[in-house]
Amino acid sequence: MRPQILLLGLAALGRTFAQPTQHPLIAHPDNLQAEGTANEYHDDPLLWLHRKLIEIESISGDEYSIGTWLASFLRSKNFTVERQEVEPRRFNVFAYMGDEDNSKTLVTSHIDTVPPYLPYELRSNHTEIWGRGSVDAKACVAAQITAVLKLLRHCSSDDEVPSDSISMLFVVGEETAGDGMRHFSTQKTREYKAVVFGEPTEGKLAAGHKGILGMTIKVKGRAAHSGYPWLGVSANDVLVRATGELMKLRGRLPQSEKYGETTLNVGRIDGGVAANVVAEQAEAMFAVRIAAETPAVIKSMILEALNETATEAEEAGGEFAVEFSGNAYAPVDIDHDIPGFDIITVNYGTDVPNLTGNHKRYLYGPGSILVAHSDHEHLAVEELERAVDDYQRIILATLD
Repeated sequence: MRPQILLLGLAALGRTFAQPTQHPLIAHPDNLQAEGTANEYHDDPLLWLHRKLIEIESISGDEYSIGTWLASFLRSKNFTVERQEVEPRRFNVFAYMGDEDNSKTLVTSHIDTVPPYLPYELRSNHTEIWGRGSVDAKACVAAQITAVLKLLRHCSSDDEVPSDSISMLFVVGEETAGDGMRHFSTQKTREYKAVVFGEPTEGKLAAGHKGILGMTIKVKGRAAHSGYPWLGVSANDVLVRATGELMKLRGRLPQSEKYGETTLNVGRIDGGVAANVVAEQAEAMFAVRIAAETPAVIKSMILEALNETATEAEEAGGEFAVEFSGNAYAPVDIDHDIPGFDIITVNYGTDVPNLTGNHKRYLYGPGSILVAHSDHEHLAVEELERAVDDYQRIILATLD
């Protein structure tokens, strides 16, 4: 008997840099205050915006406050702002000037973060910015907005960049199921010439990223006293064996020259209630980063590896199920044809495959994924400032 397959939504998951030369954040860092206003930072609007975004907690599922603030900020800059409700108190922020139908380039990133919230800090003589989202991905949001504002302000006089040629989209839920971007895809069916996605890429253009397949194994056994284990069916024993079979797959999963090995991570294990009780329930969550082939091929290999364990568990009176995520995809190749950029491939997932349409796709952002999702998430001030110039170059290239 083959294990049961269910399709569920799961997280779009997880993201390497040389330290640049650094310089102080501002001339008078002691003037920075948690509740600063734009006037206090009139000479550093980028750094003020970045700080404000970090200071607003926005863990996935709780993005209402940051969305409300960001929508208000963009309206103050004369953008038309649409709040696209994904679910109650969760919405994307879509901003443009003039006639949105004339927009050729969409600039986008996400406003949600992973838990826990970490406050804004300046370190290393005020050359580094720390805090949750300082890299992933509020650095991208701040740099993208600043780049667009600079382009429109600089070019408005000679119409080199028409004010309605660029739209901006800041979505919720990228760190979980990608529901914000997938919702946008259902609402906006028009085509863009290019879409510029923001994620930490070390200031390089990404040529692509691995695919993703998430899954959960759930086992139901039969509880018993641990002194008489033969009277029960240990869900933990079954889960440990199943996990062991998957570990044997690690060296046999598909590989590619571009993306390397397909990796499998055991992200969470939970089972049982006490040491002296045969566990009745157990489950484990896995994330597969796909370097080659399709999710269907990986699923087939996983089910084959688990078949014997599942059959024996069910014959003993237990239940065994494998639930695969619905948001799965193969490796994603990304456009990287803009001169002057170093090229990188990354192992994390993004919203790139969640946006439907026949458009060119670029992925760029300041900071390293190696510090994102950690208690030492940070980036250098110079990286953030350089990203503004780089985003301008990328946007101009898409409009050329």
